[in-house]
Amino acid sequence: MDRAPLYDQIARGPEGGAAYWLKTQDDVRIRFGHWPSPPEPRGTVFLLCGRTEYIEKYGPAAADFAARGYAMLAIDWRGQGLADRLLPGAPEKGHVGGLQDYQWDLHAVIDAADELGLPKPYFLLGHSMGGAIGLRAIAHEHHRFSAAAFSAPMWGIKVSPLLHPLRIVLANLFGDSFLAEAYPPGMNATTYVYRDSFEDNRLTRDPEMWAWLIEQASKAPELTLAGPTIHWVAESLLECEALASLPSPDLPCYCGLGGAEKIVHTASVHDRMARWPKGELDVIPGAEHEIMMEIPQTRARFYDRCAALFDAAGALAARDTLKAESA
Repeated sequence: MDRAPLYDQIARGPEGGAAYWLKTQDDVRIRFGHWPSPPEPRGTVFLLCGRTEYIEKYGPAAADFAARGYAMLAIDWRGQGLADRLLPGAPEKGHVGGLQDYQWDLHAVIDAADELGLPKPYFLLGHSMGGAIGLRAIAHEHHRFSAAAFSAPMWGIKVSPLLHPLRIVLANLFGDSFLAEAYPPGMNATTYVYRDSFEDNRLTRDPEMWAWLIEQASKAPELTLAGPTIHWVAESLLECEALASLPSPDLPCYCGLGGAEKIVHTASVHDRMARWPKGELDVIPGAEHEIMMEIPQTRARFYDRCAALFDAAGALAARDTLKAESA
């Protein structure tokens, strides 16, 4: 695998991070980055980011996990960050063939983590769109993760109450129509942090984090993404509907959800976690969508609970390994 750029100055991650180019099985070039393992690492967190996001946005998260004993990696999904953009004539648009295409990206990153010898066990952390990708990945019996955590997972997309009952009909009607590559109503070619003021934003209550996101967008605009296409929205609605019908995995799970969440469909998150026997839902009062970009006490609460989950699951995995070796 070839080295790729990692913008350390705006990432604010631990020293010694590295990024790599990968080719997926369907021949899309993606980028992933990881930060060095802390002493005596307890495993590696696979941070599956949301739509519009990129590796550098999670440098501080890598530092927080390193402080708790975990290595971390992050992914530029196809169509965003420095990965191949899927609409050459409009690279700023968020687009994908189908939501399950992101599984090719995750498979490539798991193989790369194995090749680099990143510390095991592996743990999954999915934010927003990454939550849908992550749930799909662990819905299969032969996944590689010992536990899963989620931040405001996109297990449903918030639409107006009038349109909600018609969402699947509309997705099938417009997803592959002549409007497929157009922006949905209310979306445009401007990346989100330039569209809303801090006072009106739906991501964070932390003014320093908001200013840092604007700094990243201004210093590395090539990382940013604008609104999604109608096709992306349609495919996401269809994938959320498909995921809702799956049973919850037999895996320990922690899910953080902001009490002021305004982007994902919160009822879908409550429904999923209510039927996840090994799952815990943590509704954080006042928090917005991006819990890992929230005020310091919210971030600490989230990382502490993720680490507690991973610690327990890692100890169980180590015990099972010892049993298997002594049998």
